[in-house]
Amino acid sequence: ASFYDYVRGVSDDVPEGYSEAGLRAYRHLVFMGVSQLLAAEYPVLRERLSDEEWHFLLADFIRHSQWESNFYGDLTHSFVEYLDSMQN
Repeated sequence: ASFYDYVRGVSDDVPEGYSEAGLRAYRHLVFMGVSQLLAAEYPVLRERLSDEEWHFLLADFIRHSQWESNFYGDLTHSFVEYLDSMQN
């Protein structure tokens, strides 16, 4: 498993050379960054979903999206693509 697979929640296998605690911190930071940005961009969606639904949606997006940019600002385009793919 790779660093990115763990951080995105694709795998729970800790890659060699990393500590589980450190990777959990990275996973949390990615989730919080995504959550804050998307809650600000889509406040109505955030309002309509329970905390549990919001968490599930974001975790699934992080796990399955094609988002590859290092910039959180590029995330909204990938999120729209992800939402569109859910409807198809």
